[in-house]
Amino acid sequence: SSFQEMTNVTAALEFRLLGLSSNPHCQILLFTVFLVIYILTILGNIIIISVVTLEPRLHSPMYKFLKNLSFLEVCYTTTIVPKMLANLLAKRKTISFSGCMAQLYYFISLGATECYLLAVMAYDRYLAVCEPLHYGVAMTAESYTRLAVGSWVTGVFTGFLPCLMVSRLHFCSYNLIDHFFCDISPLLKLSCSDTTVTEIVIFIVSLLVLSSCFLLTLVSYLLIILSILKIPSASGKRITFSTCSSHLMVVTIYYGTMISMYVRPTYNLSSELNKAVSVLYTVVTPLLNPVIYSLRNKAFKKALEKIVLRH
Repeated sequence: SSFQEMTNVTAALEFRLLGLSSNPHCQILLFTVFLVIYILTILGNIIIISVVTLEPRLHSPMYKFLKNLSFLEVCYTTTIVPKMLANLLAKRKTISFSGCMAQLYYFISLGATECYLLAVMAYDRYLAVCEPLHYGVAMTAESYTRLAVGSWVTGVFTGFLPCLMVSRLHFCSYNLIDHFFCDISPLLKLSCSDTTVTEIVIFIVSLLVLSSCFLLTLVSYLLIILSILKIPSASGKRITFSTCSSHLMVVTIYYGTMISMYVRPTYNLSSELNKAVSVLYTVVTPLLNPVIYSLRNKAFKKALEKIVLRH
């Protein structure tokens, strides 16, 4: 029995990821598509960070929050995509137990930080549109710093409990993860421990984080839209509305996919659908965010042109 215990323990020292497809041609196609998206995501977000840093006129809280979001997207997508790309080409698609837990931790923490940042950005837009006279007083450099640092620190702590609980589960000899990264539901399916308490805790954490941030964001944008409807000039309405509607689009895609994945006490989505939805928020959203937040913005485009011409 001691030999059997040993094989059981060692088996869980690494996991094998089934990935997105077992078809070699399909893997090469997916590798190419995701590599292009990943490069564009990194480039797009680095351009935003650089433009906001180099252009003094973009040193307002709104753009500083955008810079935080861009930096976050670089970290978030890098947690998942490089390993996924490597596995698409590898014969043995493995990840060590500690590597798997690290990936899970960063994924949860950065995902939570994104929720907090999106909520804070919506609040910032609410103040700017609905309370323009108080904006300067309410959103000082100090309050910006508090909100940004608060989002990151809270995010870092949000990842601890779910990750700790998953890492303490027992994984017996069967170590195939039917996914392209170490996500919560495939790991829970794989464990041979009783996962009830872990599932309840993760459900509560997900529900608290996602619903509170989503409600805050939604209420901010509803108040903004009501405020826009009162603007007398049509062009003023249009400008404000186009900015906010694009933000709302990002937020809806992000929360829609996240809530469908994590706020379910039972993990009953088929693994194929699970993977498809996961691709949306790990690969697609990090590319969309910078594009939507910056390209729909006149001041940002002007600043970018200025920098390009200068160099």
